[in-house]
Formats: sequence, C-alpha cells, structure tokens
Amino acid sequence: MEKKILVYNNKTGIAGKMEPLFEMEGFATVVAADVERLKRALERETFQLMLVDVELNDKGWDKGIGLIAALRKQSSLPLIVVSEQSAETAKIMALESGADDYVTADCNPLELLARVKSQIRRYSQLVSMCAGGSRIYQVDDLVIDDVRRTVTVEGRAVRLTPIEYKILRLLAQQKGKALSNSQIYETIWHMQAIGADNTIAVHIRHIREKIESNPREPRYLKAVWGTGYKVG
Repeated sequence: MEKKILVYNNKTGIAGKMEPLFEMEGFATVVAADVERLKRALERETFQLMLVDVELNDKGWDKGIGLIAALRKQSSLPLIVVSEQSAETAKIMALESGADDYVTADCNPLELLARVKSQIRRYSQLVSMCAGGSRIYQVDDLVIDDVRRTVTVEGRAVRLTPIEYKILRLLAQQKGKALSNSQIYETIWHMQAIGADNTIAVHIRHIREKIESNPREPRYLKAVWGTGYKVG
C-alpha cells in the first residue's frame, strides 16, 4: 500500500518544499486546497499523517483553530500544524485544539521531516498496541480507552479537552511514576518548559474537577511533593 501525506491549504508552499524529501522516504504527497477536498480525501483515502497549513493571525485565528478541532474529531491521524505565526500563544492554542505538533513555515525541511517520521512512528506503535488489545489504561475505577479516546470513572463518561486527555493518558501510561511539570509540558507541548508550573497546575486542577469525587483529596491524580504528579 502506498504511503501518503495529506497537506491542507499549502498557502506557505510547504508541500513543494517537502515533496522531494517525502519521496525519498517513500511517501506520496496529496494536497487538498480547501476544506471540502480535505474531508473527502480523509473519507476516501488512507494517509499516514496530515500537514495542516493554517492561517493564525488577527483575521484567521478562530477559523484556523476551529479547523484543527474539527479535524481531530474526524480523524485520529497524526496532525502537524504548519503556520507563519510564531507566537507561543498560537502554538499552545493549536495543541490545545488537538494538534500533535506545531512548526513555523520557515522551519528547516529536514527538521520537519524528522518530526513527521517521529509522529508516524509513534502512531504506528499505538496502532500495533491497539491490535494487541493493550491500549486501555485502568487505575481502580478510572478507565482510559485510547482506542475510542474515552475516559470513564465508575462507569461515568468524562469529557476532557484534547490537552487534558493527553496529560491524563501520559500519566496513566507511566502508572505509579511521578513526572515533573517540565516533563509533562515538554512531552505534551513539544516546547521548552518555560513557565510550565502554572500551566500544568491549571490543567491538573481542571482534570481533577472532572475525574475526582473530591478534588481536594484526589484518589487518582496525585501530587508528589517536590517532584510533580502521578496517576496510581
């Protein structure tokens, strides 16, 4: 089966920059110029990854973020955002909306290729785990089903944001092991952990409010003094 990379929009010309490198790695490049073509391509063809070229500026900010969120609901494929916007806020919002990674349009093509291969490799490993039936993480009555991307507590469905889900899944995957704020931040956001403590604390609080019967005395998501947080 031919391996394919789906590129949406291509306003920055990222497809032209990457196509020769993709070909060397055995990937065909398919470009979707508009949202309808993008959705049709996802429905009709099999892809290994999406490169989503979005405009994140004062005029197109909401539209771009909304598209990322909509794509994440439609597909679990690795999704890397390409944008001319270098503001940290844009990166955070894109990742919060469900993107797996974020690069600026002027990035080194070889770096982007490495990120693409890393995401595909990670996704392939997860698919293999899924085939083996080992993508369900459980701590007492907390169950994370990474096949369906659902979370339940005592049988009750819990609605988490994409970032909240990733944080909880990361900690559940490392059950019983405490991860620092920096480790969590750099794993989830793929950025250097500058000022991470407050960001992680806010997300942890929100997760606890959703999964704990008493967030002040957490049963599942616990703080480890001087280290960070753990599940289990």
